[in-house]
Amino acid sequence: MFSNYIKIAWRNLWKHKVFAVIVIFGMAIAFAASLLLSLTAYHELSYDQFHEHKKNLYQLYFHEQHAKGDETSSTMPVPLAPALKAEYPAIKYISRYGSSATDMVRYNNKEMDLSVRTVDPDFLRMFTFPITAGNANTPLGKLNDMVITAHCAQVLFDKEDPIGKTIELKSGNTWSAFTVTAVTSDFPNNSSLTFDILTRFEHFHDYQELKDVWDSDNHEVFIQLKDDVKQATFEKQTPSFIHKYYTDKLTNLKRDGAQPDKTGELVRLQTIPFTDIHFRTESNTGAGASRFYAYMLLIISGFILFIACVNFVNLSLARSFTRSKEIGIRKVMGARRWQLITQFWGEALIVSLFALITGLAIAYLLLPYYKQVFYQALSVDMLRSPLIIAYILGGFLLVTLFAGGYPAWMVSAFNTIMTVKGKLPVGKSNRVRNTLMVVQFVLSSLLIICTMIVWQQINYLRTKPLGYNKQQVISLPIGGTMDSERALSLMRDRLARESRVVSVTGTDMNIGRGRDGSSTTSMMGFDYKNKGVRTHWLRIDYDYLKTMDIKLLSGRDFSRSYGMDTAGVLINETMAKQLDEKDPLTATLNLDGSQLKVLGVVKDFHFKSLHRELAPLTMMVRPNWPVSYIFVRVQPDNLPASIEVIKNAWKEVNPKAPFLGSFLDENTDRTYNKETRLSKIFMSGAVLAILISCMGLFAIALLVILQRTKEIGIRKVLGASVPHLVGLVSKDFLVLVLAAIVIATPIAWYAMNSWLQSFYYRINISWWVFALAGVIALLIAFITLSLQSVKAAMKNPVNALRSE
Repeated sequence: MFSNYIKIAWRNLWKHKVFAVIVIFGMAIAFAASLLLSLTAYHELSYDQFHEHKKNLYQLYFHEQHAKGDETSSTMPVPLAPALKAEYPAIKYISRYGSSATDMVRYNNKEMDLSVRTVDPDFLRMFTFPITAGNANTPLGKLNDMVITAHCAQVLFDKEDPIGKTIELKSGNTWSAFTVTAVTSDFPNNSSLTFDILTRFEHFHDYQELKDVWDSDNHEVFIQLKDDVKQATFEKQTPSFIHKYYTDKLTNLKRDGAQPDKTGELVRLQTIPFTDIHFRTESNTGAGASRFYAYMLLIISGFILFIACVNFVNLSLARSFTRSKEIGIRKVMGARRWQLITQFWGEALIVSLFALITGLAIAYLLLPYYKQVFYQALSVDMLRSPLIIAYILGGFLLVTLFAGGYPAWMVSAFNTIMTVKGKLPVGKSNRVRNTLMVVQFVLSSLLIICTMIVWQQINYLRTKPLGYNKQQVISLPIGGTMDSERALSLMRDRLARESRVVSVTGTDMNIGRGRDGSSTTSMMGFDYKNKGVRTHWLRIDYDYLKTMDIKLLSGRDFSRSYGMDTAGVLINETMAKQLDEKDPLTATLNLDGSQLKVLGVVKDFHFKSLHRELAPLTMMVRPNWPVSYIFVRVQPDNLPASIEVIKNAWKEVNPKAPFLGSFLDENTDRTYNKETRLSKIFMSGAVLAILISCMGLFAIALLVILQRTKEIGIRKVLGASVPHLVGLVSKDFLVLVLAAIVIATPIAWYAMNSWLQSFYYRINISWWVFALAGVIALLIAFITLSLQSVKAAMKNPVNALRSE
């Protein structure tokens, strides 16, 4: 019997090929898009979930109350971790996590930049980076022990056994020897912790000078609590630790007018569950990604799949009119309701299966392109994940039950006598169809509106004046292959001969995100006239203001005419306001015992992304604080030739280092990659949603016109014009689209207004966005409907009147 159902289902699909193709193609596109978007969301939400002890792992951070508001920071002083472990038995393991004094590695004749991290011995007990070779018990037992990843072993040793081999790390101008004791498996691409080499934290830069200093925060700290200790319980125990070791800080905060929080504390040591750090802005290790982004991907994928299902339901209900006699005859011949449901659901199952197979093929073929366009670290291997397989099968069954089961249940309930006569109760069917169409276009309109607002915000970020000229400036990371001051000096001398070069300078902090992927910041606090002051510190070199085209408001720039000019600083307007001096040029700042005079005040410029408020900034020229980047301003004509000149000069100056130069305007654009990806996804989702909606609207219009063939013929004989007939067929559907726009508008406003709150600098949502989105939706729907209604209105009415 079941095989008979399959044969009948196949014949019906073959008979109505147009509708079958529309449904299968629409569902296949929806399956493919939903799968790709869901894979991206799965990848984002899976960050750091692979650690065996993830439920007990936390990152520490400070929550501080200041006179102007609260601040959070995850950087810690060097002595904190040992003191915390000694005083709190609730902590099972603890590890600091910082940068090495260098990333320059040497083995035999190979020299290269690798990611070197300094950690405590507990690190590999806490985190699941399995040791595949070497000492698995105490891999960092001795001071000069080193652990490397499998990738690092391949790069440095090729097929040699790395265990026991000696690797050298560069510190200043000297090389220090380390012994490889273990090899770990490579970290997965959904890990927040990344490294090529692990060494003991005692090799952290300036460790000896900082090991007893409590007011210099410069690394991250992770803890693993014992199984019977809860996060809240541990946090309640930490105030006594703060009061013991941060007495001076608490005193200064009170002096400056800071108000305690609701717990009565000015400074709290708090914890972030390690599986959350990818999404938390308090963590410097995490990406600061938004869960909104991952959940929005799931929502959009659900929208697209739902819209395709609505098409399926509407077309199935509409086609029931053409199969009314078949249904009636089956009932007269004794077919039971469950048999009719099985028949129609079987057809839905075949369609859904074809759509799923086609959709999986489309997703597989589009995956490389999708990864490139949306910058996603996805792989085909993810499709083998049991969770993903369960998601695909579960989604397939839900779609089949909803898109096939509901129409089957509706059709099987029709009155037998009415169906034999070829008449069906259209009222309820049309209400269901209309409701689903409204929901369909609500979702499409939402995506159109959201796409427009996201695009506006990104365009605002890219065009907002930043206080400096980002055009024609090349940013070049120096790396660790040679002394950075010498590299800057040699590049200055080499580029002085080039007519394309306007000016050259150096800095320790890139602007935006360069090709090296790094993003750094330096925040320091100190007392100024019995008042706490916090400022970002930026190491710059001569000609920085000229190269960046930053306006000097008062005072003077750094000048070689004053020797090294290291006893002065430049500050921005925000920093000048914080000092609260009538004339900021009279101020002298105390930094580590040095008296630094304010030489000049520059106009505020955005040295960080526009997600954050413009902050106080202090700039200085200090040789013992090395530069990390060389900035070169070039002439505006023929930029490709200019970057080639810089590249050739860099190869002459530092042949061992790769050239990773990029233009600052590209760097600032990369800062908003997350928003750009979101915009592309919204746009792609909107296009797909509208395409699938229009396919359904096209098919529904075709079926409605077939039902009204005689009516159209009679009206045409009585003198109705083509535009009148087009309007007659289209108006009911356009009213539904208009209703959808009205419903979608407040929902879209609320959602996008909430999203915009993540930007300190943001657009105001304008009314015309919603009006334009409505016009676009109505226009698309009208064009779709007109394709069939014009064709029907142009037909010979005689043929229409003769038809049954």
